[in-house]
Amino acid sequence: MSIHEDTNLLNQLNQATLSRRSFLQWSAATGAAALLTSNVNLVNGLYPLEQALAAAGEVQVIPTGCAHNCGGRCVLKAHVQDGVIIRITSDTDRPDDPMDPQLRACVRGRSYRRRVYAPDRLKSPLRRTGPRGSGLYEEISWEEAVDTVAENLIRVKETYGNAAIYSHYATGGGSTTAGSGTAARLLDLFGGRLGYYNNYSWACVQVATPTVYGTQNTGQSRLDWLNSKLILMWGWNPAEMIDGTNTMYFVKRAREAGAKTIVIDPRHTMSAVGLADEWIPIRPGTDTAMMAAMAYVLITQGLIDENFVNTYAIGYDADHMPAGYENAESFKAYILGESDGVPKTPAWAEEYTGVPADTIARIGREYGTTKPAMLYQGYGIQRRAYGEQVVRMGCVLPALTGNIGIPGGWASGIAFAIGGESAPGAGFPSVANAVPYSVPSYMYTDAILRGAEMGRADGVRGLAEGEETLPTNIKLVYNAAGNCLANQHGNLNRTKEILADESLAEFIVVHEQFLTPSAKFADIILPACTFMETFGMTGNWKYGPSRVLLPKVIEPLYGTKSDYAIAAMIAERLGIYDEYTEGGKTEEDWFRQWIQTLTTDNAAIYGDAEAFETRGSMTVPYAENPPVAFADFIADPVANPLTTPSGLVEIFSPALADMNKPDEIPAIPKFIVEWDSPWSPEAENYPLQAIGNHYMHRIHSTLDNIDWLEEAFPQRVFINPADAAERGIQEGDMVRIWNDRGAMIIPARVTPRIMPGVVNIPQGAWYTPDADGVDRRGCVNVLTSERPSPLALGNTQQTMMVQVEKV
Repeated sequence: MSIHEDTNLLNQLNQATLSRRSFLQWSAATGAAALLTSNVNLVNGLYPLEQALAAAGEVQVIPTGCAHNCGGRCVLKAHVQDGVIIRITSDTDRPDDPMDPQLRACVRGRSYRRRVYAPDRLKSPLRRTGPRGSGLYEEISWEEAVDTVAENLIRVKETYGNAAIYSHYATGGGSTTAGSGTAARLLDLFGGRLGYYNNYSWACVQVATPTVYGTQNTGQSRLDWLNSKLILMWGWNPAEMIDGTNTMYFVKRAREAGAKTIVIDPRHTMSAVGLADEWIPIRPGTDTAMMAAMAYVLITQGLIDENFVNTYAIGYDADHMPAGYENAESFKAYILGESDGVPKTPAWAEEYTGVPADTIARIGREYGTTKPAMLYQGYGIQRRAYGEQVVRMGCVLPALTGNIGIPGGWASGIAFAIGGESAPGAGFPSVANAVPYSVPSYMYTDAILRGAEMGRADGVRGLAEGEETLPTNIKLVYNAAGNCLANQHGNLNRTKEILADESLAEFIVVHEQFLTPSAKFADIILPACTFMETFGMTGNWKYGPSRVLLPKVIEPLYGTKSDYAIAAMIAERLGIYDEYTEGGKTEEDWFRQWIQTLTTDNAAIYGDAEAFETRGSMTVPYAENPPVAFADFIADPVANPLTTPSGLVEIFSPALADMNKPDEIPAIPKFIVEWDSPWSPEAENYPLQAIGNHYMHRIHSTLDNIDWLEEAFPQRVFINPADAAERGIQEGDMVRIWNDRGAMIIPARVTPRIMPGVVNIPQGAWYTPDADGVDRRGCVNVLTSERPSPLALGNTQQTMMVQVEKV
């Protein structure tokens, strides 16, 4: 495109007398730098522009990283000219060693300067002037803002006690000096806060995995995947969700080494396109049924590793039940239908899953006869009504086939890796939280609404003997670097009502970079800089033993401050500045201290400080023969028992049996029909299942306002042609999607890459209601439920039924 064809751009330039710095800032913000540079000789009468280009300084390339919660921690290279980021590249200028692969960023990280220079960045502290949620604010000074926050912290502490103060779950900042950890440290030094446990990502899988294995460390190095002959990618989409930098790279290497890969997912995902030999679409929430039918095939066709289940597990059959539970239902009895009269055949599972019975039988045989094999569970399948069951069933199948404790096998579950998958890190010294209580993170709105009524049955931890409930409701919410306050929480319309009521949470403070849907409920908003405008550090996300330095790339824009600096200002008002900063340390002071600590204590990994800073990142190279989870246990189960109560793989869990809730928390993993499912009463009015997947446009909700990503990955509802035709919907039509909890109107994407009966609304879009309260952006949480899962009390936001019609 010629610059003369962009009238708006030409007018802006003709009206501007640009210094080189202002030109570069303007071009970075508008994305015009490449266009202008390539067309500068065609531009007439733009002497200030030519002068700015000619006078521009040298470009400095600064190694940094991407410090967000996408599932990766990747290297970025910021190209800086005259104090302005003009380009971002990634880790492509060093040899790509298979034992130490490049930490390459995806399109989200590479677009990050569009976030830094976004025109809607918050530029000054804001005080609310309208109702909560209205987005009406006035600018105030930093002094007035932090004074107000400190005054309310003191007031709430004196009136209700520290248990009324809550630092909200948030993952929008993944740097040591950015994010919710800075606020938590401040509040802990102030006397403590109501804590939370579990998270919106892993609640069910973190709780369910230890019920089988006694630990969450059930995985091994990704290098060991190259030993697998079959990989079942069950609801697992590393091409978009990432799941550790380079994970897709290792799956590709496993395929090159001969592994067959099968994706089981309602969507034909990017991973199915790029990594799979076969895609098997399955109805959401029925994965446990298919796994149960695979177990039926294994049992009835003689494919069970009898030696393994008899030696290393309890609860498989009536002859191997735990002491005291000899007459309880065994796993085999459930699968064969001996205990309930319903054999879990492939034909039975087909009715629920939509997967043909012969396909289920074939996959069961392949998994039972191909060894070693790997069943890798994604995390979306456990963010459901009974998310604990699919995790436990997914852990049992490896036990039935003897795929535990062998190279190329996989125990499943949350699969944190043993040995060799972590790099030593550094951070602020820990501070004890003096408040003993904690609540499930997904039930924070309940703690605002009825905290003083919540007890052990509601998941409250830390109650003393004789203490039945929390002492108080949440009265002050401190939300730093997160959008889970509203936008990412279940049942958004209910959440809005709770947050809007000032008699409940009396004060809400938010650190933010943009006026997000969550920020609109704050009484005071404190504008935070991005991680590129301060010093920090980040590290590996589950996999990828790495540590990435985040030096200051540019000066903070508009006078914004890091989350650490903001908390330090408040600490000063609270009289704990020296404790918070350890004598006045700045972000750079901490940064230098952390580098010195890492390079002094771990010289073999990091080298010296200069080498570490020059490269900007460091990984621990993989071992040629990586350790295998549970190998010692398999070698000698008596000498090396598991940390389960029995010391064995617990297909039957006595601990779960003792909870005496067999319908929702059975002792053996079972398929349980979900609430809000095609078989529940909701289906009469809302016949379509909806899911909200991770999307290349966003990191959860971060980056939703970035134009480049919106152009590449626009927010739409994905609907199968059969469901669209039934409703007269064509590609691009505006459609209404609704249930009893809310409604939205967004465009339709008609595609066979999602199975019939299911629609997908990518999660993370910023809630944007019209005058009637109908969301016009596609925030899936206007449709989701706040109801937690029964055991973990975790996120069930993938369980929902909806209706769709053409507008």
